[in-house]
Parts: sequence; structure tokens; C-alpha cells
Amino acid sequence: MRLRFPMPARRARAVPLLAASALVVPVLAGLAPTLFTGGTATAQSAAKPQGEPRSPEGKRYLSQPLVTSIYTADPSAHVFNGKIYVYPSHDIDVTTADDDLGNQYAMRDYRVLSMDRIGGPVKVNPVALDVKDVPWASQQMWAPDAAYKNGTYYLYFPVRDKQLDKNGLGTFRIGVATSKSPVGPFKADPKPIAGSFSMDPAVFTDANGASYMYFGGIWGGQLQRWKDGKFDPNGSDTDLGQDDQPALSGKIARLNPDMKSFAETPRDVQILDEAGKPVLGGDHERRFFEASWVFKRGGKYYYTYSTGDTHFLNYATGDNPYGPFTYKGHILKPVQGWTSHHSIIEWNKKWWLFYADTQLSNKNHLRNVKVTELKFAPDGSIPTIDPFVN
Repeated sequence: MRLRFPMPARRARAVPLLAASALVVPVLAGLAPTLFTGGTATAQSAAKPQGEPRSPEGKRYLSQPLVTSIYTADPSAHVFNGKIYVYPSHDIDVTTADDDLGNQYAMRDYRVLSMDRIGGPVKVNPVALDVKDVPWASQQMWAPDAAYKNGTYYLYFPVRDKQLDKNGLGTFRIGVATSKSPVGPFKADPKPIAGSFSMDPAVFTDANGASYMYFGGIWGGQLQRWKDGKFDPNGSDTDLGQDDQPALSGKIARLNPDMKSFAETPRDVQILDEAGKPVLGGDHERRFFEASWVFKRGGKYYYTYSTGDTHFLNYATGDNPYGPFTYKGHILKPVQGWTSHHSIIEWNKKWWLFYADTQLSNKNHLRNVKVTELKFAPDGSIPTIDPFVN
């Protein structure tokens, strides 16, 4: 999701975007970027380049943006047929002031990024889906995800419908669109997924072929308004203020074989502390806020998520897709900018974390996707990543 939190005053010049056709070789640690508008290019080892990008506080970035031709965030990465596809939000510049409802995140369409390898050229593909082509939608196409089954690619996306609440905004629902190509164009179904709500869909397919959708986010994502299973249009804009009670949970629902509908009523995804008790609402460094993502490694299910207003990416582990999941620690420390929304994939016998920050613009609503290697200790734990180089 994409919300506002008071950030320290910073002054940094926004980096102008390149031409929309430009492709960029992403920069991992020790690699210098190569920009080009066609053909091929390779990343080359280099000493510290002149004018190396720095944060407003003078810190060196761990990784560089995958692309600079458009603003992107909330990356959902997948490997289809040996190639990497990233399904991000497409940020646009607006004059709307930052607020807790996320009105400044006014995205109108999706564009897919594709690459043959990590560290190789990245292509920005044409528009995959536009809000005007979703019959039931009003505005704000937030963090999407994708899946593949039997020759069809599925794009899952949250967007506000046309039923207005007390703020004059629609209710977030989750839609699905299909294509025969991983980069689209996608055709949206005429209605949202029945029983869906809130935002941040993430689809995990287990080894037995069963697929599950994880979703939900508080504050602008409206999850707190669904506490009793029905939407309260006059409910809280932030959280429930119940710090001594179990935190609000993300949701999970198994998908039917059609990949377009729920096979069950959504359930809570429970996160437990080390003592086996539910993480409390007041525990902002551990409680769920948004950005669910699940993967499986070594027989364990890893449930990863963002803490929102404390800006961490966390992980918890469990023995089945439904959980409960036991909290284990931070994956990523706070980045430059407000939001932390991510995905994790295995590619070329390594694991990779896709995330975003605001390096190019230094504005919360204009972000850029990055990638870095994710490592595991022998016991399966994840060493915390610092998005800046010490």
C-alpha cells in the first residue's frame, strides 16, 4: 500500500526521468548502471563512479533503480518460462497532498517490467491494464500481483469501486484480468472477485497445485473497516486503537481452479510472538500492516509483510499456507520514503528481494523498484538487510 507518515524534512533534487523507451541495467552492490535505448548491454564492475547517488543524509544506496523511465513501486516478481517479470504499481506525479488515506497515490494503470536475468537489461512494456478498462472501478490502481495456469496469465489488482464512503472515496475491491501474454494487455472481468476486499493481493501456488490469495492492509487499505465481516463506510481511517488486543490480521482465501474466485470465506492470517501468543496491535514493529507475500523454502512457509508506520519488512514462518505463523524478525530495515512493499523469488539458485524506495524523486508517492540478494542462515533464518551501504 502507500500511505503517509511524517518524515524528517529532506531537501534533494528529484532526478529527471529518462525517455519512456529507455532500458536500465539494475545496479547490485559493486555494479555500475548502463543505460540504453535498444539492443543489449551488460553491467560492468567499476570503482566508485563520479557522482555516485547518495541519500539526502549522504548514505550510499545498496542497490540502484531497475528502471528510471517511469516511477514504479510495490514490485511483485515472478519467474515465468525462465524469464523474470515484475508487476509493479505505476506511480504518477500529482499535486494531491500526502494524507493517511493515500490519496497522493493516484495510479491509473499497470506496466510490466521484464528481464532475462538479474543484472541484465530491463524492459518497460506497454500498458498492461488501464483503470478506464475496468468497468466497476473508480480510481487508484494499487499494488498488483500475477499468476499463471494452463496457458493463461492472471493479473490481480486492488482498485476502488464506485460506492462512496464518508470521505467520498470508493471501497477497495480486488479484481482479476487475464491475458495469453505475461506482459498483457490484460482484459478485466466485469466484476471484482466476490467476497474480496481491501488491497495488496498476493497469490501463492503450493507444490500440490492449490493456489491461495493473501490480501489486506490497514489505514487507506480499509482492512480495519471489515472487522466484523461487513464494510463500515463510517469506520476508522487508521486502526482500531486497541493496542492491548491482538493486531488486525491479513487475510487468506484458497482460490478455485478457475483462479478467479474464492473457494472459501477469507480467514485471518495469525502472527504469533515467540511465546505463541498473538502479536498485539500496539506492537508496531511486529504487527501486520500490509504487503503480504508468501514463499516456501526447506519445508517451511515464510509469511512476509510490511509494518507500515515503522517501515520494516518482517517475516514469520509456519507449517502450512494458513499458518499460524511465528514471528522471526526483520528482513529489511526502513528505506528512504514511507512505504515498504516487496516480493521474494528464487532464480538461478539464489533468492532475491524486490523492494522500492524514493531515490529518484525523494517524494513518497514517486518511487522506484530495486532488487538485492536475499540470504539465509543454515537454520533458515534471514539476516536483516540494510538498504544503505555502511
